[in-house]
Amino acid sequence: MNAETVIGRIVSVSALSLALACGGERAAAPADGGASAPESQSSKPVTIKGSDTMVVLGQRLAEEYMKANPSAVIQVNGGGSGTGIAALINGTADLAQSSRSMKSDELEKAKQSRGAEIVETPVALDALAVFVHSVNPVKSLTIQQIAGIYGGKTKNWKDVGGSNAPIIIYGRESSSGTYDYFREHVLNKGDFVPTVQTLQGTAAIINAVSRDKNGIGYGGIAYAKEVRAIGIKGDKGVVEPSIGTVADGSYPLSRKLFFYYPSNAPERVTQFVQWSLGPEAQALVTDVGYFPLATTASTATATTTGGTATQTQ
Repeated sequence: MNAETVIGRIVSVSALSLALACGGERAAAPADGGASAPESQSSKPVTIKGSDTMVVLGQRLAEEYMKANPSAVIQVNGGGSGTGIAALINGTADLAQSSRSMKSDELEKAKQSRGAEIVETPVALDALAVFVHSVNPVKSLTIQQIAGIYGGKTKNWKDVGGSNAPIIIYGRESSSGTYDYFREHVLNKGDFVPTVQTLQGTAAIINAVSRDKNGIGYGGIAYAKEVRAIGIKGDKGVVEPSIGTVADGSYPLSRKLFFYYPSNAPERVTQFVQWSLGPEAQALVTDVGYFPLATTASTATATTTGGTATQTQ
């Protein structure tokens, strides 16, 4: 299955959860026709939406959490960081997954619509990697060279030490947090060249580059299969994307992957978030292909910074 296919998974073993999966928010009515009791908060689903980069991570965390907590119901959907943030604002998601930080106007809208400060919780570390075909002789590029390619100034691989062949460029859709991050940190908020072939999801980019020996793409390091992630060349030499270089910040395209939710979220949401920061969940982060947080404490506290509650371990 495509790792970034939009996923909505509900696991249920009780009659109550079966009734919920059929669309109701209350338990099935009793046989005598009497009114049913309202469903408890703990049996309602936790709805998660957002980053396609994070959807495979969110799915894995949800699966393992539901195994450990049979009464829990977790729904995970992709669509892009911007889509998840919009769902958080309009109240159709309990928790947004985002591969970029929320913008100040988004935070204010969410605060007003949800009636509470928004909690920002890093859940994993990522290297935004630049991918080329496995036979491409180019092993590393500077940020400036990557910007030249995606900005349209560099059009042939020979200009960056490769073969005499046109560079075929693949990129993400504008609703993607990865798109925003790349545009800010590589293009310095400049424009992408119009010839970029826009694809939905990093998995689609990986598929395209793996089939195109002249292709180049970018995305989360967890998807680097059947392609090669190049090193980033700087003043101190070439830095490869790895757990060590991401953790110490030496890899220039290191980033955090976030959960966002209102500080007045119900316990079923906050318990899942707290579990995601613990050692068992952080081991799953590694299994998926991302990097765990620097520490694996199982508790966290919410602090307020600039109107945003930031959850730290």
